[in-house]
Amino acid sequence: MIPVMQYQAPALYFHPHIETIAPALLRKVKDFGYTHQERIPTPDDDFLDIDLVLRGNKRVVIISHGLEGNSKRAYVTGMARAFDRAGYDVMAWNYRGCSEEMNKQLRFYHSGATDDLSLIIDHASGKAYEYIHLVGFSLGGNLTLKYLGEMGKQAIGKIASAVAFSVPLNLHTSCIQISRPSNFMYALRFLNDLKEKIRNKAQLMPNQLDTSPLNGIKTLQDFDDHYTAPLHGFINAIHYYESCSSINFVQDIGIPTLIVNAMNDPFLSEDCYPMDMLRDHPVVHFQSPKRGGHVGFTEFNKDGLFWSEKRAVRFVAGHG
Repeated sequence: MIPVMQYQAPALYFHPHIETIAPALLRKVKDFGYTHQERIPTPDDDFLDIDLVLRGNKRVVIISHGLEGNSKRAYVTGMARAFDRAGYDVMAWNYRGCSEEMNKQLRFYHSGATDDLSLIIDHASGKAYEYIHLVGFSLGGNLTLKYLGEMGKQAIGKIASAVAFSVPLNLHTSCIQISRPSNFMYALRFLNDLKEKIRNKAQLMPNQLDTSPLNGIKTLQDFDDHYTAPLHGFINAIHYYESCSSINFVQDIGIPTLIVNAMNDPFLSEDCYPMDMLRDHPVVHFQSPKRGGHVGFTEFNKDGLFWSEKRAVRFVAGHG
């Protein structure tokens, strides 16, 4: 049996906020670039933009980014570079409204929009890859796990494996967690970015999107109540959280899947560590390093790879 890779945080990363913020702000992924860009249409006359590494490999990794991220973020390009080096093609997709051009429809993206992920996977399937693997970060991790749970055993033969990092498996309690005073800087940044996105969309669709509530919105749950939920067919924020939390789908996953949530992740609630629930699961493996922060897992080494990237490559390599 292959020993589980353990994470050892750098000594100077002595606090979860440092582990979370430093790699997000300071990391530069060198010696890497996507080889192609592609835009694919959606059934509702919208589009999804994808950055790709195409080398003619028979296996591909689809990478899903986090809230208000994109395919250019260092945690995505770092993972893409790691899999490129390991002999995989890469498809790093951008959610609606997250690429350089605003999407065309009123809807954006959300934590449970598996229809768009399914479209990306079908697109990869059409390229005749022998193996398709999924990697998701944070919101993208929740999206990945929800998709796999919805698919159940139907994913067998279609998806070879999946890895998800820093996953808010319970969206409601994680929303409460990130809104705590100790996390105000994260919540404020996300909230400001989301509000700006609404304003930008409203300029394109002034008669369809009301921006008047924005000044009164003070929390992420308020934003989800006023915008995320109604724009995507949910009654309110709680209905959205209950419908899309991957904690309600993980037990139905049918393909080899690794979930990695650091115990000191400032974004995650206690419900995001379902060790007991998954202890005897036949294909889902849950790993909870003591350190790592949120989408951190920094390592300083000659190859420039973070622990999360080496962990993902090792797991995926065992499944095609």
